[in-house]
Amino acid sequence: MESFFTGLQDVISKLGASVILPIIIFVMGLILGAKPGKAFRSGVTIGIAFVGINLVIGLMWTSLSNVAQAMVTRTGVSLTTVDVGWPSAAAIAFGSSVGTFVIAIAIVVNLVMLFARLTKTLNIDVWNYWHFAFVGSLVVVVTGSLWMGILAAAIAAAFMLLLADWTAPGVQDFYQIPGLSIPHGTSAPFALLAIPLNWVLDRIPGVNRLKADPETVQEKFGVFGEPVILGLVIGFVLGLIGFWDSADIQGSIVNVLTTAINLAAVMLLLPRMVQILMEGLIPISEAAREFMHKRFSDREVYIGLDSAILIGHPAAISTALVLVPITVLLAVILPGNRVLPFADLAVIPFVVCMFAPITRGNIIRMIIIGTVVIAIGFYVGTAMGPQFTQAAVDANFQMPENATQIISIADGFSWWPLLVMSVASVAGWVGLLVILAVVAAMVYFYLRNPREWERIAGAPQEEEAAAPTIAPAK
Repeated sequence: MESFFTGLQDVISKLGASVILPIIIFVMGLILGAKPGKAFRSGVTIGIAFVGINLVIGLMWTSLSNVAQAMVTRTGVSLTTVDVGWPSAAAIAFGSSVGTFVIAIAIVVNLVMLFARLTKTLNIDVWNYWHFAFVGSLVVVVTGSLWMGILAAAIAAAFMLLLADWTAPGVQDFYQIPGLSIPHGTSAPFALLAIPLNWVLDRIPGVNRLKADPETVQEKFGVFGEPVILGLVIGFVLGLIGFWDSADIQGSIVNVLTTAINLAAVMLLLPRMVQILMEGLIPISEAAREFMHKRFSDREVYIGLDSAILIGHPAAISTALVLVPITVLLAVILPGNRVLPFADLAVIPFVVCMFAPITRGNIIRMIIIGTVVIAIGFYVGTAMGPQFTQAAVDANFQMPENATQIISIADGFSWWPLLVMSVASVAGWVGLLVILAVVAAMVYFYLRNPREWERIAGAPQEEEAAAPTIAPAK
């Protein structure tokens, strides 16, 4: 049985989301009663969309990593914990002892919670189950117990389902993606930090009046406020910060303009790729709603997906691009920080994308909240570096040259894995059972008053929710 799970995990790890999701979507579509041709087309369309999204993210990663490397070289900073990026974190997680069983663990947890009416989310994002294995692998490092690691992974899967349900109404309303939720191990926990930080900003005179959502920016600045032009301007400024060298004006101009046009392309292409993804998801989402209405007329089920479907929004991309130089600056000035940001700078859109519903797309607030979250993340990453590195060694991960320790911004900056790991280290089984009890209590209180919980996570007010979505005929 273990060899079966190991083989399955290995196949999923190698194929990635662009191949695994189309297969899952096709099978799921057939189960939900969609016609085979429609289910097949939806699966292929989603696969193509993920290929496109990955290509655009790759372009963004290349541009941002080049800028960051130039900025780091200029500052002369020397930090010992190297950011190796989320693909490395995923490989470490899937290659761990917990990774062998994580797919079965997450599916069982999801089905039990669905049938017990403890969640509305059906998490089909199998590729991203690595986030649960990541938490479990850290627990194995600090406790030496595989079973504790498995329990930690199961708790992580349940917690992400809670966060997905809690944030779904706000995400659906802001991003216009009905029927979907985001149980993503990177994005969802950061949203939990954004809620109190947004509450604080609401109560700071002057700051609470600042507003710069994409619509307002475009309205005030016309063509210069369009997402593509914003990307061009932000890319140009980043290029100047990273590449301008008065001793090599020609090379500087080439690098600056290349960065500008690349990031303008990201601002245009990423939303288009997300539109293609939604084209594939809509038939499956409709089939799921019809299936549940026929068999369980009182049930609503969300399809849980990767937060990649959110990052194409101008608010998310603009915020992330502005946070790149801020992140490098924080790495230099924060006392006690040991993390050198590099490979995962392109993952910042995933960190901030779920701030948008909470702030209603206010880019100024998203930048402020993002700065605080990333500053906290540097200390989280510094604290988690030794265990992350040991998990990499246990998974036979090839360490980069000149790196004493490694980390990833994606999950290595997140409070959630650090919390679970630390509690397990201090209190063992008792600590994990306490975390499980807290998650269960959160589920209980959320289900007692979901509207209030969802409102603080960005869900529209009742009058907004009741507003017609289709304009009356003239």
